[in-house]
Amino acid sequence: MSRYHLGEFEEIVLLTIGILYGNAYGIAILDEIEDRLKRKVSIGSLQTVLGRLEKKGYLTSELGESTPERGGKRKRYYTVTKYGQKVLIETRDQRQALWDDIPGFAFE
Repeated sequence: MSRYHLGEFEEIVLLTIGILYGNAYGIAILDEIEDRLKRKVSIGSLQTVLGRLEKKGYLTSELGESTPERGGKRKRYYTVTKYGQKVLIETRDQRQALWDDIPGFAFE
């Protein structure tokens, strides 16, 4: 058994940050998840998960430059860490092993 545990939404957020590499900030992450998965996501739940994943060391964040169109407010950009990548790979491998062990007749 793994020493890591990712919830479904945590995994989706980490994968989405990887997809958006270099442009992964709150609204972009939310929009990407909603567009790809046709799943409604609240900004509050996303912010909670981003904070939790950063606390676990699975991602880092940094503030970008302020822009006039945002009223001088800066975007917070997220990047998956090497540790986060390791956890994602292990999670993928665990799930694939489960799929691989389903007998061919189980879903007939």
